[in-house]
Amino acid sequence: MEKSCKISKFFILCVVLGVLSVATIVTLWAIALTDSVEVVAPWDKYRLPDTLKPDHYNLTLWPRLTVNAQGLYIFTGKSYVVFQCVKETDLILIHSNKLNYTKWGDDHLAKLSALGSTPAPTIKKSWLQPTTQFLVLELNGKLAVGESYQLDTVFVGELADDLAGFYRSEYEEDGVKKVVATSQMHPTHTRKTFPCFDEPARKAVFHITLLHPRGTVALSNVNATVYTEAVTQTSFEPTKSMSTYLLALIVCDYSFISAREGDILIRIWARRKSISEGHGEYALNLTGPILSFFEVYYNTTYPLSKSDQIALPDFYFGAMENWGLVTYRETNLLYDPLTSSNGNKERTATIIAHELAHMWFGNLVTLRWWNEVWLNEGFASYVSYLGADYAESTWNVKDLIVLDDVHRVFAVDALASSHPLSSKDDDIQKPEQISEQFDVISYSKVNIQYKTAVDASDMELPGTVHDIMNRWVLQMGFPVVTINTATGLITQKHFLLDPDSVGSVPPSDFKYVCGLERYTVGHWVLANINVTGYYRVNYDLGNWERLLFQLSTNHQVIPVINRAQLVDDAFNLARAQLIPTTLALKTTKYLSKEIEYIPWESALNNLDYFYLMFDRTEVYGTMQHYVRNLVTPLFQHFKTITADWSKVPDGHNEQYNQVNAIRMACSSGLVECQNLTKSWYMSGINLTVYCSAIAAGGAAEWDFGWNMFKTATIASDADKLMSSLACTKDHELLNKYLRYTLDSDKIRKQDATSVIVYISSNVQGQTLAWDFVTQNWEYMFTQYGVGSFSFANLISGVTMRFSTKAELEQLQKFKEDNSKIGFGSGTLALEQAIERTTANIKWVDENKKKVWDWFLSEIA
Repeated sequence: MEKSCKISKFFILCVVLGVLSVATIVTLWAIALTDSVEVVAPWDKYRLPDTLKPDHYNLTLWPRLTVNAQGLYIFTGKSYVVFQCVKETDLILIHSNKLNYTKWGDDHLAKLSALGSTPAPTIKKSWLQPTTQFLVLELNGKLAVGESYQLDTVFVGELADDLAGFYRSEYEEDGVKKVVATSQMHPTHTRKTFPCFDEPARKAVFHITLLHPRGTVALSNVNATVYTEAVTQTSFEPTKSMSTYLLALIVCDYSFISAREGDILIRIWARRKSISEGHGEYALNLTGPILSFFEVYYNTTYPLSKSDQIALPDFYFGAMENWGLVTYRETNLLYDPLTSSNGNKERTATIIAHELAHMWFGNLVTLRWWNEVWLNEGFASYVSYLGADYAESTWNVKDLIVLDDVHRVFAVDALASSHPLSSKDDDIQKPEQISEQFDVISYSKVNIQYKTAVDASDMELPGTVHDIMNRWVLQMGFPVVTINTATGLITQKHFLLDPDSVGSVPPSDFKYVCGLERYTVGHWVLANINVTGYYRVNYDLGNWERLLFQLSTNHQVIPVINRAQLVDDAFNLARAQLIPTTLALKTTKYLSKEIEYIPWESALNNLDYFYLMFDRTEVYGTMQHYVRNLVTPLFQHFKTITADWSKVPDGHNEQYNQVNAIRMACSSGLVECQNLTKSWYMSGINLTVYCSAIAAGGAAEWDFGWNMFKTATIASDADKLMSSLACTKDHELLNKYLRYTLDSDKIRKQDATSVIVYISSNVQGQTLAWDFVTQNWEYMFTQYGVGSFSFANLISGVTMRFSTKAELEQLQKFKEDNSKIGFGSGTLALEQAIERTTANIKWVDENKKKVWDWFLSEIA
């Protein structure tokens, strides 16, 4: 018998609904997967595509040195860039920031034309992409590989006072306000001046014309021809093929002095009064010999026909190596032999040497991308000592690498938040990430590696250069080498100031490789002779005690650089809990017999940490007593050799140490010193004593210093007065001074960061400065300080004293409250401040009583 099969409508409905449900789930899943792989449009990426290669630019700019009807300073410009298509594309991306464009007849922001026989595709759409700083052109067709094209633009920009791109600097001369149009293109600000392919590897030739008022002079990287009519037109020779960041453009009413070194024309430009008073002579006399030294050192002639150097009233960096036209802060180029200090003279010599070193290494040969900043800056930092040493051979300036570079970079590279010298290309994309690369790691760590390599040039290497360098370039930090003289065992490990941060350090595949030079005298062993290696050294306690005994009985048996390093190693090993803190303090006891600058400076730098941690506690008074006892013999030594302060010590480092003696004797309360400096201050005799006198005085002394600062005609004098004004103990005066940093008529924008940090270094100003920064962060970060504040230095400076749980909570709240606003180039500095504060809290908790007891026993 046959059976029939019936399917209900309900069953069919269920099947259909089931299929639809599965389809819906699959669709939603697919959408979710698609969304998780975000497709980023080319104009939303920060890097240029590899489709176009610039050949040359033709640029005409006209900066207006008076305000327009809207009360703004502006510049107008027109430019074209000729580029070659190297990969087929229908898109042109070219950098542009804060420029307003005149539209062409087709209503687009640029005009595209072909230079070959094949017509250029028309423009479909053009717009500005502010976040990634691009002018975007979508085309109706493809650009042909191998063909050359020309892109024309007409634009207007603001000649602002933001120290970035083409900007405005002002000064007063003989009661008249003068305006300078000047530039700072490095690292990503050329795009704020004209549309360009603003990456270091996109080299091109620049044809520049500047229009400017009659009576002013226009300068750029190369020589020029000048045509004077109603408006002066200066047209410059084509430049060498170079990166956009090396372009320099200046219009000013300056004068100059000149000389020749072979076929090279050398000129020093500055305000007319500075030139007439001879403040450029020292720089002029240095430049020729340093250029000649580098020609021999590089075995390559200087690539250009001229070397201009110019001192600017407002400048963000210390100096900038624009090819053929180096720009400087006035304090770094100008030197007055009557009033400028020994430190000013050395800084001028080393900075000139640093910038001129770049004329070859950095300008002629250039890094491909900003993740390799260390190649540029580290090498220039190293050879700057060689150039300065050649020009000023009696200074022994190479010995100062230990203080100026080794100790400075050790402090940062011992943090878990440090970073390797080299990063992946993709990790450095945004302008603020690029700015973060210019830190002490890039400048100083590799400087030490170059020095180590040179010092070890006659040694047999323990491996290939590639293997050895990778250990230092691709991993952060440095080792502490421990020598046990009882067993002969030598070990190494990654040195971290906070041993509890070990787990947060990125894993590394290899150890460090370092040469270990040491010698034995009697029963003690000393390693890393003259600090030729980038590592710290620890010993068994028995060897430490024998070294301390040697210091106390005849310290000169130990080389002077190693006396400094013993102190620095001991203090930092103690902070890392590898030796007792009281052992580190014992390394300072012999200083009552020491007269050399380098050990004293090393000790004072380390005692500064103790001041930061304890100057708000009961430890402070006993520490002051100990330091006063320690420094009094040095103060009396300089009183004797200067015939009761009537002459200057002969040696370069002796002059430095005289300043240390006076500074520490006065600040620790030596009455003889305080009386001496107060008399010097009111008669204006000695610039090194301003801080002591202002700290001991009141409103009258502060006002006297402020008036001297505002009327100072020498930049280095103004700098000293500016820092000294932060020494007052009066809260009302300190708050007033903080407010001045947001008024460019009182404190130049370039100096605002420094003034806030100076105030925070004063124990009376610490909380005031921190509160000021937190209350004004959004305004400083988004408006006033853009381009002129060093946010990394600002955050580091105002938090150096932080050592309590309350301060750590304030830091974390500051990070949370401003997370949407951001921290820009200060992002890494903020992480380091949190890490440093955490370590400080633990260190103070563990060491405060021990330190206090030790000081009490020493002054009993």
